[in-house]
Amino acid sequence: MVNQIKPRTALKNIEPYTPGKPIWELQQELNLDKVIKLASNENPFGPSPKGVEAISSELAELNRYPDADTVALKEAIAKSLSVKKEQIIVTNGADELITLISEAFLEKEDEIIVPSPSFSEYDFGAQIMGATIVPVPLEEGFQFNVQKIVDAITEQTKLLYLCSPNNPTGTYLSKTELDQLLQAVPNNVLVVFDGAYSHYATADDYTNGIEYVRAGKPILVLQTFSKIYGLAGIRVGFGIAPQSIIQSILKVKEPFNVNSLAQAAATAAIMDAEHVEKSREGNSAGREQLYQAFQNLNLDYIKTESNFILVKFGPNAEKIYHDLLAKGVILRYGKTWGLPEYVRVSIGTEEENLYFIESLTSILVNE
Repeated sequence: MVNQIKPRTALKNIEPYTPGKPIWELQQELNLDKVIKLASNENPFGPSPKGVEAISSELAELNRYPDADTVALKEAIAKSLSVKKEQIIVTNGADELITLISEAFLEKEDEIIVPSPSFSEYDFGAQIMGATIVPVPLEEGFQFNVQKIVDAITEQTKLLYLCSPNNPTGTYLSKTELDQLLQAVPNNVLVVFDGAYSHYATADDYTNGIEYVRAGKPILVLQTFSKIYGLAGIRVGFGIAPQSIIQSILKVKEPFNVNSLAQAAATAAIMDAEHVEKSREGNSAGREQLYQAFQNLNLDYIKTESNFILVKFGPNAEKIYHDLLAKGVILRYGKTWGLPEYVRVSIGTEEENLYFIESLTSILVNE
């Protein structure tokens, strides 16, 4: 019997998310012994040791449902960031929170504004609700243009997404620019500030946005344990916003969305200052290592405030990307963001970076 069940019309515009190729898959495809993954902006220095220890201590309780209110984790976050626990929502990664924000606030006639290129999940959340995405192209050097973002706001605008540092460019909004934006944005527009990579930012004029939540501004700050805390495998993120905004999102959240192991690990990891500092220092060193290599190879790149670098390979970028795959180096090809001459390189360990540099050098020399 032919299937006559039709999906929602909105699904016509949605393409399933394509993650970076996993290490095991490339090893099987090409029969490679050595593979390094610099594609998904993961922490190459491993998970928080305190988080791993907390997981072990929680294993004996897996017969019980997790805490639906994530009380212990909210208390740890509140203490660490000097906010109230009522201003926090914990989710199955920041991706789930983006979807929940869309479900809580978007109607079919609404619009969202997204500086472009940026993280694709913002578009996905709007698409599943049938809302309209209004991209605002970044300027030369992938810099934000505050005035163009403000000019894009209409009566239909409901959400404004700001990813800073921005994925995939590594560029950021300064505190002065964010001040200007928040002063110009109407009170009926929710600003969603994605600070997933905020821990890596070293610029003096950078802000992670949380100070505006403390001041009662209509802003929701996204954070994740997948990056600097090294807990990408267990999926836990959170949002911080005025209590009224949090309460609206809680109405569409599943009751047991964050598993007990993730809650235990994150509660411990947020207090693991030693691991955070080690990861930050390693990232800074790796960033300089890759900068120097790109300069030696005469490759243009965008200076980053994050744990990845957007580098221009030029017209042969796709071929170089595949040649690197053949050598066991997984990067993220830029075509997915409309940047076919670029790749995004996650900053790895010193050894991983060196293997990538040697592989890339050998490819470019033989071109």
